[in-house]
Amino acid sequence: MELKDLIIKNRSYRRFYENEQIPYDVLLGFVEQTRYIASARNAQPLKYIISNDKQTNEIIFPYLAWAAYLQDWKGPKEGERPSAYIIVLLDKEISKDPICDHGIAAQTILLLASEKGYGGCIVMSIQKEKLHKALNLPEKYEILMAIALGKPKEKVIIESMPANGDYKYWRTPDDVHHVPKRSVDELIFKLYKK
Repeated sequence: MELKDLIIKNRSYRRFYENEQIPYDVLLGFVEQTRYIASARNAQPLKYIISNDKQTNEIIFPYLAWAAYLQDWKGPKEGERPSAYIIVLLDKEISKDPICDHGIAAQTILLLASEKGYGGCIVMSIQKEKLHKALNLPEKYEILMAIALGKPKEKVIIESMPANGDYKYWRTPDDVHHVPKRSVDELIFKLYKK
């Protein structure tokens, strides 16, 4: 599969076949690949927690919020929750600011997951202090994000951005997730008119 196809296939999935495990070795392979990505100042301040066991997943899940635009949906129900998480941490003894490293790492992990038939969602809406305590993390680590992973149990369709510019995603009654995207013409700022 070409990279452009992986980019299109890599959607934010929020419902999974919870019982379809991602082997620890596969998750470790995703993290291992982040060793080769760009890092601001080459500081490499990120650390990772890999979870693919039910007990740890159940500790992580309640501290995450899932889809702000879906007001009536409180997140994936039991049986549709992620089968794995990679929690991205900042080692504050290495750097006080991750700059853009965590975004690059998350995209890399999700593309690798997509290539293997998995999917995921970057979750930034986290009760960070509570999760930090629940995981009993040393003070030097700051939780930056959680990457929820699993075998996707939902269909995600890319739509053209409506004329009114409403960028909010939505779900139809058949649980198909629709995500509006801007056209390439809207993305390009032209300095000079020809």
